[in-house]
Amino acid sequence: MTSNPVQEPSAETISGTVIAPPRLITLILLSALAVLPVNMILPSLPNIAATFEADFALVNMSVAGFAIITALLEVIGGAISDRFGRRPVVLISLSIFVVASVGCALAPNIGVFLLFRAMQAGIAPCYSVALVIIKETSDGREAASKFGYLAMGWALAPMVGPLFGGSLDELFGWRSSFVVFVILGVAAFVLSMHELKGVLAPHRSKTKYLASYGQLLGSARFWAYTLCMACSMGVLYVFLGGAPLVIGDALGGSSAKLGFYMGLVPAGFILGSYLAGRYASKKSLGAILVFARLLTCTGLLLGLILAILDLTHVLAFFGPCILIGVGNGLTMPAANSGAMSVRSDLIGTAAGLAAAMRIAGGAIVASIAGLFLPDSVHALFIMMLASASLALLAALYAAHLDRRVSLSLL
Repeated sequence: MTSNPVQEPSAETISGTVIAPPRLITLILLSALAVLPVNMILPSLPNIAATFEADFALVNMSVAGFAIITALLEVIGGAISDRFGRRPVVLISLSIFVVASVGCALAPNIGVFLLFRAMQAGIAPCYSVALVIIKETSDGREAASKFGYLAMGWALAPMVGPLFGGSLDELFGWRSSFVVFVILGVAAFVLSMHELKGVLAPHRSKTKYLASYGQLLGSARFWAYTLCMACSMGVLYVFLGGAPLVIGDALGGSSAKLGFYMGLVPAGFILGSYLAGRYASKKSLGAILVFARLLTCTGLLLGLILAILDLTHVLAFFGPCILIGVGNGLTMPAANSGAMSVRSDLIGTAAGLAAAMRIAGGAIVASIAGLFLPDSVHALFIMMLASASLALLAALYAAHLDRRVSLSLL
């Protein structure tokens, strides 16, 4: 184990086979490339609509449709990599992405553009497979540490994507964003061709696909980790949906100010991911999860108290909410590592299923909260604290189950 997980790793022995892991920076590129196309073109949507003389709602399908296809591919991508190996899935995904990006850049009309834009979502499995490769070439704590650095890149990509895409559009036109996607895709393909040679295909489970999902869903540990992630994401989704409603007037209706203050939470996520990368290899997964969820609950409880005391300064609201991001940044690497530890022969399936359950579960929590969320700071903090408390309970249960597993191995 190294003190700096970002340095080039040495070969390790997994299941009796020597595996030379790829550099972490390559896996960070793969994970970032899986999320960067989602919103990098957002500033260009009006110009794309103008170029094709298309209705804006139709052009907007290039974002919504991409996200939907990405979610579907997340579910099946990991299972496919369990069957055919990690390297083939990554190379095929990157090949589809590069071809699709070329098609978008050269599209003569909106129909062709939307077709190739849908194909671009073929990059989605690269995120789950990057997680799987780390898990297969690292022990539990070291994997959680590396997941932290991976999460930093995953979080930074959607933050800087719109700024980068908007600048490219202004300087060279909207098609230049897709030229950049081609360049990044080719670079990732070349790196993966070289560095994933040592990542051997896993022992292929003879379990049928549907049965493999059933086996994971029958595991209490898998549920504990995924529910912890889902409820943690639920806190974030409730915040994103409720903050503009309850605090927008206090900022004078300024979208720029609202965007700045809401950006403090993703910044907190990056900080939490960095801390996970720095310290996760030194602590148990259960301890990290419980600490992370206690941190978020403490911040939200403080925010609720400040709201009850009628402190109306904008930082009295957003300051405590920063701990949502920090807590989630610590939670996701540890919970992902735990979920993928449940079945060593179904790591890819677990990664994809956990990602889908995290997104869907978070959305369900936010939807339920939306039914009861009036125009009130108090109510918003109560809803977020309720979801955070459920995540804490799941973290405590996961830590308990992990201790039982550890004791059974003694």
